[in-house]
Amino acid sequence: MTDMRLVLTTAGSVDEARRIAEALVDRMLAACVNIVPKAVSIYRWKGKVEEAEEWLLWIKTTAAAYERVRDTIKEMHSYELPECLCLVVEDGSAEYLKWIESSIA
Repeated sequence: MTDMRLVLTTAGSVDEARRIAEALVDRMLAACVNIVPKAVSIYRWKGKVEEAEEWLLWIKTTAAAYERVRDTIKEMHSYELPECLCLVVEDGSAEYLKWIESSIA
C-alpha cells in the first residue's frame, strides 16, 4: 500500500471541471487532474431518477492532502452534494508515485 490517493469527482460543465482542476494543481494539492469529458450519469436525487452529462475528474494526491482536496471541491463546486470519493492506490510505478509526492505541498 502507498500514501497515494485517487480522488474522484464530477462537474456539470467543462469550465467548472477546469476551475477545480486548476485550483487543486495551483494550490499543490494534486499532482495531476485528468478531466474525462461527457460522462453520462444516471442517479437518484431527491426521490427521482435523473440523468446528466458530466465531466469526471481523476485527482492524483496523497493521503495527507486529501482533506484539503475535499474541502476545495466543496468550496468551488456548484452542486449541493458534490461527489468526492477517495481511493487508496495500492501500488504503482515507483517513479510516478515519487513524482506525485514531490508535487504536493
